[in-house]
Formats: sequence, structure tokens, C-alpha cells
Amino acid sequence: MKQLHKTQRAMRNMRRTAMQRGVVAVIDVGTSKVSCLVLRFDGPGQRSDSDSVGSMAGQSAFRVVGAACTRSRGVRLGEIEAMNETERAIRTAVQSAQKMAKVRVDHAIACFSGANPRSFGLTGTVDLLDTEVTEVDVARVLADCEIPVEATEADILHAQPVNFALDYRTGLSDPRGQMGSRLACDMHLLAVDSDAVRNLAHCINRCDMELAGIASSAYVSGLSSLVEDERELGAACIDMGGGTTSISMFMKKHMIYADSVSIGGDYVSQDIAMGLKVSFDEAERLKTFFGGVVAIGMDDREMIELGADSGAWETERRAVSRSELIGIMRPRVEEILEEVRKRLDDAGFEHLPSQQIVLTGGASRITGLQDLAPRILGNQVRIGMPLRVRGLPQAASGAEFSSSVGLCLFAAHPQDEWWDFQSPADRRPQRPLSRAVNWIRENW
Repeated sequence: MKQLHKTQRAMRNMRRTAMQRGVVAVIDVGTSKVSCLVLRFDGPGQRSDSDSVGSMAGQSAFRVVGAACTRSRGVRLGEIEAMNETERAIRTAVQSAQKMAKVRVDHAIACFSGANPRSFGLTGTVDLLDTEVTEVDVARVLADCEIPVEATEADILHAQPVNFALDYRTGLSDPRGQMGSRLACDMHLLAVDSDAVRNLAHCINRCDMELAGIASSAYVSGLSSLVEDERELGAACIDMGGGTTSISMFMKKHMIYADSVSIGGDYVSQDIAMGLKVSFDEAERLKTFFGGVVAIGMDDREMIELGADSGAWETERRAVSRSELIGIMRPRVEEILEEVRKRLDDAGFEHLPSQQIVLTGGASRITGLQDLAPRILGNQVRIGMPLRVRGLPQAASGAEFSSSVGLCLFAAHPQDEWWDFQSPADRRPQRPLSRAVNWIRENW
């Protein structure tokens, strides 16, 4: 854990350095696309105790001054598979965004999906050294949260205190300065496979940039797609990407669970390509412009002309009905939603006060999804778009950019992490893994 703290603290220091210089790049490394936004900060972050989101870590105003997106290559299921191809894709997106911003960027904050995410709910309790809660007391209670063995064998992306209790009072977002005798903390920890993190960091460094932060796509998509009331009362964000579908649950404005399903929108395109015997690019076009998951009476008579792979349009021209296309797409979309429903049930989603589910990501734009999803996931389902941020181009404001926009908020409005406090001692893992559902039942 000591090396982990050093790495994460080093990235936090780099982020502060980047904000002092005024610019930082945020890079979403996805299976289907790599996007880059260049942020210009108005000034160094100032602590604000009035907002629980980032209230302990500091906030800073920013503006998007550069944006670019390119087709992702070398990434499979949200993880880097071919280093050279991924490096070229990242370089292309970064250089285009820098050209638009007319500035060179040396620091980047990145997010990715996949990597077998595992959520842990941890608790810690300490007696106060004095009657007033200090920074040292917060560090001590965070250090008392014992890390499961499974998490020590992986890399920890997020370790956030989501709730503090001081004596008989609970639901505190920041206990510092308050009076009491015993402090308790609930912390959510998200661990992912170490190799995926190291590969991404190495790829960013090969692009001549310093990695100033790393986040889970599930987390940042929730930041940008859920409104404040949803994050407060309890909601799930489902980011339907190309290679993976990321799942995150929020409560009291903090993420309390994250997971991913290794199926995404690209699988729908592959099914179309195999079913209609067309190229993947043609299948993407059909899915985007004509696809859907709910058929109506007119779809049997609406014919779609298919392109010819060889260019021999006259001899290879053929057409299929839209109902046939929907018949190919719907089973795969249902499979994704059913797997998401299973993950939510395992995580104890039904125990949250609110049952709101928000779908976002590129695959959430499939026509008819807003009618199909409630049948599988529940009645309270809506399609979510990312929040508007200053300077964001219209082309980068769609649901497929939820992770990118969320990464901007993550960079400018960070929530506290475990490594933001100087731990008095590194704790050895002593307790086995507790299921996230039990933690949610006990604490929420």
C-alpha cells in the first residue's frame, strides 16, 4: 500500500502543477474511440466547504479550449491490446486537440473501462486524540479501514470516504472541526487489474505526457450523467460503450459500487455484420441510421439498401427490411440489459431509496432503447446526456462523450481519496472481502 500511496500522491501533485500552468488534457481511451479535451483553468483550485462534491479536495473553474476524437485502435474490452496502435490513436487525438487549443499540453488525466473492476465497502473507527476532529483524526480513521487481500493484489483506482459518523451523528460529509469523542468512516474502494493500469500509464508516457490522474469510466460517466438529486438519493449510471458496459451506483453524492460487463455496442455491430454478411463499417452505418430494438407495423415494408463491399454496386445490390435488422439487434441489446440487471441485483440496488437508472454512452442512442430498457431494468429508466461545460463543442456533447465530460469534472472538482491524507501507518489486510450488498444494507 505504501507504493500505491506514493504513486497516487505523485499524480495528485502533477495535477496541481498542471492547474498552476493553466492547461491539462483529459483523455478517454475507449474501445471504439479515443477522445481528448484540453482544459484551461482560470486559476488554482480553492477549497470550498459549501459543496460536498470536492469540498475537501478543492475546486477550480475551467473551460474547454480544444477537443478532438479519433477511431480507437489497439483497445479491446476497454484495455490496451496493441500498444503501438493505441499510442498512435492517442497521439492523433491529443495533437488535434492541442492544435485547436493553440497550446501544448504536458499533463494528462485519463480514464478507461474494463480491467475487471471490484468494489469493496470498508469501515473504520477510532477514538479522537482530542475533542475536536482534525486532519490527523481523518487520516487515522481512513487507515483503520482494513484492505481485503483481493484488493492488495490489484491496483486501487478510487478509495473515497463516503460517510462519516461522529458519536451518534452519521451522514457527515466532512467532520473536521466538529466536536466529539469517537469517529467512524465508511469507505468505498474500487480495485482493477494492475496490468491494465500500467499499460495505460506507459502508453500516455510514450506520447510524451505525464499522467496526472487516472479514473474509472464508470465513475466519471456517473459524474456527468446523473443530476444532483439522483446522486444524492441513489441512482445507477449505465455507460453503454463500444467494448464494455460500465455500471456505477451513487448515493449521498458518492460512488458506492462499480462494475463492468464485457459486452458493448460493437457486439451489436458484429451481429449485424455476420447476419447480413456486410463489413463492420457498413454494419455500424446500418445500426446508427436505421437500427432499433422495437419494431412497428411499418418496419416490414421499409427496405434498406446494403452497400457492396467490392464496389460492384449493380451486381451486389440487395436490400433488407428494417424489421429484419431489428430482429438481429434486439437479442444482443437484451443480453446486455439482462446482464446489467443481474449485476445491479447482486450489488443490492433494490436497497437504495431511489431506483433511478440512467443509460448513457454511444450505444444508448439506439432507437427504441428507452422503450425496451424499462421492461428489463425497471420503470425508472431514462436516457442521460452529459452536463454542459463551458466551451464544450456541440459535436462533443452527445451521450458517447459522457466519460470525457465526467473526466473534466473529475479533474476540476476532485473528491477526497484515501491518499490525500497522510496515513499514520500502513494497515495490513486482516479481514476477508465483504459483499457490496451487505455494506449497502448496513450503511444506507
